[in-house]
Amino acid sequence: MPRNLNKLGLALSGGGYRGAAFHLGTMRKLLELGILDTINVISTISGGSITGAYYCLHKKSFAEFETDMKKILSTKSVLKFIFTSVIFYRTVLFVLIFLAIIVYVLFTRVFWLSPILLILMVILFVIFQFKLFPVSRVIEKAYDQFFYNNARLSDLLENKPVLAIGSTNIQTSRPFTFSRTRMDDSYYSNLTPPVLFNSENFPLSRAVMASSSVPFAFTPVTIATEYYRDIKQAKNFIPVLVDGGVYDNQGLHKLTQNKSSYECESIIVSDAGNKLPFEKSYNNLVVLLVRVMNVFMTRIKNFQMISNLYKNTQYANRQIAFISLGWDIEICIPGFIDNLADKQIASSIIEAHKIPEDWVNDVKQYRSEIKDLLENNVNYKKILAEKLTEKRLTIACNVGTNLSALSMEEINCLADHAANITELQIKLYCPSLIK
Repeated sequence: MPRNLNKLGLALSGGGYRGAAFHLGTMRKLLELGILDTINVISTISGGSITGAYYCLHKKSFAEFETDMKKILSTKSVLKFIFTSVIFYRTVLFVLIFLAIIVYVLFTRVFWLSPILLILMVILFVIFQFKLFPVSRVIEKAYDQFFYNNARLSDLLENKPVLAIGSTNIQTSRPFTFSRTRMDDSYYSNLTPPVLFNSENFPLSRAVMASSSVPFAFTPVTIATEYYRDIKQAKNFIPVLVDGGVYDNQGLHKLTQNKSSYECESIIVSDAGNKLPFEKSYNNLVVLLVRVMNVFMTRIKNFQMISNLYKNTQYANRQIAFISLGWDIEICIPGFIDNLADKQIASSIIEAHKIPEDWVNDVKQYRSEIKDLLENNVNYKKILAEKLTEKRLTIACNVGTNLSALSMEEINCLADHAANITELQIKLYCPSLIK
């Protein structure tokens, strides 16, 4: 490529603790294949940020890192931390006191005030929700205690890949990225003068919290005045940061974006997303809103895969391996052949697999021959033999995306499935990475 790009990037998607566990398997397999230590950039979102930040802070061996992560994911519940926090009890006390007043008034001469007070309580809670129950502050504290031990962005290790923690800036409708030496989004940096931030002392747990601040459920994260290089700019430029998955759930965007400092020639994507389940009942507004939001997110994900994955592979001749929790081993080679038929496989990959030109020009006729060639190239029998049993695969796919502690069985099923898919997809789509 004509420009001086990073050689290899790894994208770790969102998905709460499920994503954090799934990515462990991807990274373990990359280590076994001799690839992990060659990665230049790790781009993370939400649950992926939990794992990516812990890895780039960890000074011990990968085996110790994986063991420590599994121990935390199986014993430390962020949700339990929330529901036992002072802030949660304070919020519950506020609601109970208000309800007690409403009930008391109901049995007095001014009983007609009760519904007015109830409406007032709801209005106050809606208007001042983030002040009454700043849940993101609690989650940040949990992340800090469980994973990061008061670390700052500047504490991320220089001998590890550049870590790009992604969030979504509601003020600019663009990604806001945290790394060891900088934090910004393109809108701010392109202004005259640019809006610049001091990343050195910014809490790592707050950056991860911003990356995983799910809208509606968690409080948006803002940047305190002390982190602006010019504090006068803090009055007009106020980042309001929510889950990075709102803009890019895979963390793939910044690795493929033209002229991005994180752009890479080859990319591996670990996606802990799953199939969108069909809900049979939509009998209340909350369920309907959640389902509609899931549909929006799935639509965004599909669009991003087309623009950032397939088109980038085709036009930029990138080698991009996509690893998904929702995929079965047995669909990967047929999927590769379908992509070949649709002209969505980079020429460098076709050359590496030594697929004859006449086969490429008539995939339908030579489908069986291409399948046999690919299976031989990737040692498919060995990979298939390590496939998870139906029971273990079901366990992995049924894990939710919240921040509750997982069982060790759930963690191992997720990680083992990721490792299995990773080996096959790397050998199919990034053959140049295999020594």
